[in-house]
Amino acid sequence: MIEKLKGIKEGMKRKFIAAIMSFALILSSTGCQQRAIPEVASIEDNYRTYYEVFVYSFYDGNGDGIGDLQGLTKKLDYINDGDPATNTDLGCNGIWLMPIMPSPTYHKYDVTNYYDIDPQYGTMEDFETFMAACNERGIKVILDLVLNHSSSEHPWFKEACSYLRTLGDRAPSKEECPYVDYYHFSKEQGSGYCEVPDCEGWYYEANFYYGMPDLNLNNEEVRAEFEKVMEFWLDKGVGGFRLDAAKEYVSGSVTSNVEILSWVNETVKEKREDAYLVAEVWTDRTTYAQYYASGIDSIFNFDFADKDGIIVNTVKRMTPASGYGKLLEETQELCRSYYPDYIDAPFYTNHDLGRSTGNYPGEEGEAQTKLSGGLNLLMSGNAFIYYGEELGMKGAGKDENKRAPMYFSKNPDAEGMCDGPADMDKIEMKYDSLEEQEQDQQSIYHYYKEAIYLRNLYPVIRKGTVENLEEYASDTVAAFSKNYEEETLMIFCNVANEEVTIDLSGVSGIAEGIENGLYVGEEAATWQDGKLTIPAYGIVFMK
Repeated sequence: MIEKLKGIKEGMKRKFIAAIMSFALILSSTGCQQRAIPEVASIEDNYRTYYEVFVYSFYDGNGDGIGDLQGLTKKLDYINDGDPATNTDLGCNGIWLMPIMPSPTYHKYDVTNYYDIDPQYGTMEDFETFMAACNERGIKVILDLVLNHSSSEHPWFKEACSYLRTLGDRAPSKEECPYVDYYHFSKEQGSGYCEVPDCEGWYYEANFYYGMPDLNLNNEEVRAEFEKVMEFWLDKGVGGFRLDAAKEYVSGSVTSNVEILSWVNETVKEKREDAYLVAEVWTDRTTYAQYYASGIDSIFNFDFADKDGIIVNTVKRMTPASGYGKLLEETQELCRSYYPDYIDAPFYTNHDLGRSTGNYPGEEGEAQTKLSGGLNLLMSGNAFIYYGEELGMKGAGKDENKRAPMYFSKNPDAEGMCDGPADMDKIEMKYDSLEEQEQDQQSIYHYYKEAIYLRNLYPVIRKGTVENLEEYASDTVAAFSKNYEEETLMIFCNVANEEVTIDLSGVSGIAEGIENGLYVGEEAATWQDGKLTIPAYGIVFMK
């Protein structure tokens, strides 16, 4: 351990030594390597690392081939075991649950009852048990809340359609049927409108598909309904909501959508001050940044995500790495101009995007997959990980393929393994399952664990203000600093497939060397005579 402390400035030496003295050496998940773990302080605020879970495909607790809440509860120790003195869990301290409410579809984004659990996933008692287990582990749970539309099987919509069928030539009246104003009905078939079943001449807005009629969120009665829904789930202990399709609340109107998000934010924060809200606004940063005028905590950072995003373009060297720190800083300042207290919500992929492994087909693919995950997890705010990304799972094309069963085992009949969506194609995974990756210290899984650990260890990573360090960047090196309270961390990222050396001899305050690092292989960075040498795809922290 003394060797590991070389190059760390005296203040950090004392912190690491104190932590090491406080904890016994703990066996790593391989059972053959020992490591002393400085304890990570409990995180109580809204700067966390969230794990997105599609319950349907995660872990089957009752043997029917479909993931459920009992199964997820059984696997919570995989996500976070609640013990900071262990390194056998991922270390995520937040969970985003994709929709769990009753629905006629496998994905459940078309809700029929906002106050219950889909029977495929279990019961309300199962949910309460799950929440209690999360609370014990310090995990904050946010629910996917679908306000933009309901299911066409929802009683509100069915009653409205039944009423329209009785009208004949009469105009509808919300006094006669309040639900007729819960949706957007029209005698004209505009763009995104579908015909009301068995009711010729009437149409309803359904921008996603006919089974998802758009709700009228400008209707005060609809808002009152959802205020009760939000209160119901907050009373169940959830820590907030992920707001689906916020850009389509009123399609084409940023101003209207910001007003609606302001209402949601005020409603939720009045009921639970520390609740966390993050909205999906699937567009470019110049547009989604405007949604911060609502005062909402977070908007997903789409510019850095997906196969054409900033992270992939940087890692694949399609754009110079020197621009990465600048883009971080520019995005930060743009969002702050609308809401100074915003919390970024970086993610790399999600349930609507192809899995990240597919972005890197060549010999460097594994290292690039790791580095991409590292860049995501080193961004400020709340970083989001889609289940299975920590294993390098595959899945692209139609949505079902992106929501394949969590790859706990290569044996599809192993305990807890899910069948996945019925229309999913057969997918041959590129990398090993969790069972094998747990035994390999150089696996993608262990890289993600280390990245999350470092993120939890350093508040400056989660909360820091970014400053581009252009003078130390190059085509293959991204360089930026993060500042939080009295702490400054300089971060250097090598995106090349060979080592690079940076001359830092003119920088004051870092003469004692490397603070920490995140590496894709066994080779670590070195520091000598003011020069920093970073191995291929390595990330180095300096103070």
